[in-house]
Amino acid sequence: MINLSVVILTKNEEKNIENCIKSVSFADETVVIDDYSTDKTTEIARKLGVKVYSRSLENDFAEQRNYGLRRSQSQWVLFLDADERITPLLREEIVRSINNPTNQYGGLSLTRKDFFMGRELRYGETASIRLLRLAKKDTGEWRRKVHEYWDVRGKTGELRNPIYHYPHQSLKEFIAHINFYSDLHARANFEEGKKSNLIKIVLIPIIKFLDNYFFKLGLLDSLQGFVFAMTMSLHSFLAWSKLWLIQEKLK
Repeated sequence: MINLSVVILTKNEEKNIENCIKSVSFADETVVIDDYSTDKTTEIARKLGVKVYSRSLENDFAEQRNYGLRRSQSQWVLFLDADERITPLLREEIVRSINNPTNQYGGLSLTRKDFFMGRELRYGETASIRLLRLAKKDTGEWRRKVHEYWDVRGKTGELRNPIYHYPHQSLKEFIAHINFYSDLHARANFEEGKKSNLIKIVLIPIIKFLDNYFFKLGLLDSLQGFVFAMTMSLHSFLAWSKLWLIQEKLK
């Protein structure tokens, strides 16, 4: 027993859920919080022997994760998305870290290696992502409805081996994902009192593309790097445009 629970959020993830669950088979328990999938996600998860809870997301990822946190039973909790995998090297590092009696950290952050349209992305914004996904259960809670973060009290450390991430393996899936998240992002920005205008709608997407493709060397990721940079720029355009539309409706 290593005193570790894994929480996975799902919504129509029948293509991913089995590989995700199998990658964390070393944990004491796996908890799936499902947003009323209409495919075989929950059926597959239950057959693999994990706990499954159905709960509406209601466009609030932080509260969905906090619900999973409350349902977990172990001292340490690891959060994964269904399109992420724990590699054998990361598994060994996680077990070694949380079983280390000298470990004084309340949480441990991880890097993530993205694979997009059949290629590993070595550059762009994904190359520098570090996520706080592993922490002691009672050290904090998740905040912000979208682009959520785990607000953990005390010292946090870092793990070296990355999570493997296989998001939106087709352009159609990626664009649908971007459209959904840009809507949530616009609403979150509005609730936080942020304002949109023509300058932000035009300039921020351009800056986003230049940063990803040139300054962060996304151009070295071949065509996939270009498509990724363009699509993330589209995300910025949609989010700021949708925020402007919300503002206009309230005038």
